[in-house]
Amino acid sequence: MGFKCGIVGLPNVGKSTLFNALTNSSKAQAENFPFCTIDPNIGLVPVQDKRLDKLVLISNSKKKIYTTISFVDIAGLVKGASKGEGLGNKFLSHIREVDAIIHMIRCFDSEDIQNVNPYVDPIRDLEIIETEMKLADIESIQKRLDRKNKKNVNEKEKKLLETVMEIINNDKEFDILNDEFEKTDLINSGLLSTKPKLYVCNVDEKSIENGNNYTENFIKKFGKKNTLIVSADIENQINQLGDEKEKENYMNMLNIKITGLNTLIKKGYDLLSLQTFFTTGPEESRAWTINKNSKAPKAAGEIHTDFEKGFIRAETVSYQDFIKYDGWVKCKEAGKMRLEGKEYIVQDGDVLNFRFNT
Repeated sequence: MGFKCGIVGLPNVGKSTLFNALTNSSKAQAENFPFCTIDPNIGLVPVQDKRLDKLVLISNSKKKIYTTISFVDIAGLVKGASKGEGLGNKFLSHIREVDAIIHMIRCFDSEDIQNVNPYVDPIRDLEIIETEMKLADIESIQKRLDRKNKKNVNEKEKKLLETVMEIINNDKEFDILNDEFEKTDLINSGLLSTKPKLYVCNVDEKSIENGNNYTENFIKKFGKKNTLIVSADIENQINQLGDEKEKENYMNMLNIKITGLNTLIKKGYDLLSLQTFFTTGPEESRAWTINKNSKAPKAAGEIHTDFEKGFIRAETVSYQDFIKYDGWVKCKEAGKMRLEGKEYIVQDGDVLNFRFNT
C-alpha cells in the first residue's frame, strides 16, 4: 500500500533540503528564495530493515525488496495561503493528497538564509501554517454542508464535518476525534486539520545533540512524542557520502548514533500505525507495509488482489523463529509454522506464505 507524507512549512525552513536527504537525490531545488518549489517533488524512500537482510541470507534470495514510503516536498506556505497568497490554494490541494503531514520548523539563526518573518519563532511559524489549514478546512466544510450539497453528505460524514468545525471555531484539541471516529473516516474526509502530524525542528550542526532554545520552547508547548530534532543540512551531507564507512566516521565525528532520517521514518510508521510483514524464498525476500491490526486476507491483498479474494490460509512463522530455526523447512519440522485463517491478526515481523484459490 502506498503511504504519502507531505513536508510542509514556511519558505526557506529546509523542506527541500530534508527531501533531498530523504530521497538521496537533488530533485528538489534547495534555493534560497521563496516559491522555488511550485509543483511538489515526490520521492519513494526505502524503509531500511535489517531483518530483511537476514531473511535474504537464510533463503539465499536473488532479490531484496524493501518496503517504501512516499515523501512529498510541498512548496512553502505563507500567511494568507487559504486565500491564494503565494499560490497557496495550489499548495493546500497538494497537502490534501497525503496521509500524514511533516511540519518542518525553522529552529536556527542564519544571516545567509532568508527568513520570511523578521525573526525566528518556531511556535509562531507553526501556528501560521496550522491557521491556514484550518481556514481552508472551514471553507471546505461550509461548501460541503451548503444546502445544495447536503444531499451528497451522509449522516456520519455530516457529524464529522460539524465536529471539526466546532473544534476549529472553539480552538479545541483535535485528539477528541480519535475517540469518536474511525481513522479511515478521518483520512477519507480530505480535511487538512485531521491529518496525523510530525514536527521536525530543523537545527544547525551544533544543536543536533541537545537542541537549542528554539527547540526547548517548541517541545514545552507541543511535547516530545511527535517532535524530533534534525539538521537537514547535515543529513543531506551524510547521504551524499557514497561509502558506508565514510558515513559512519562522519556520524561518529558529530556524535550522531542514528540518522534523523531513520528516526523520522520510524516515527512516521508509529504515527500512521503501520507495521511490516515479510515474504521470503529463493527468488526474493520482500518487506510489505500494512496497517496494524490488519487481518491475514488484507495482508495477502497487498501482494495481489487475487490473493485476498481467493484467500484460504496463511503459513505463518514469527521472524524470531524463522531466524532461530534457519528457514521454512526447519521451522515446520520444529512445529513453529502455523496455519492461520481469515481472522488472524498479522503481527509485525511475521513471515508469511499465502495459500489461495485463483
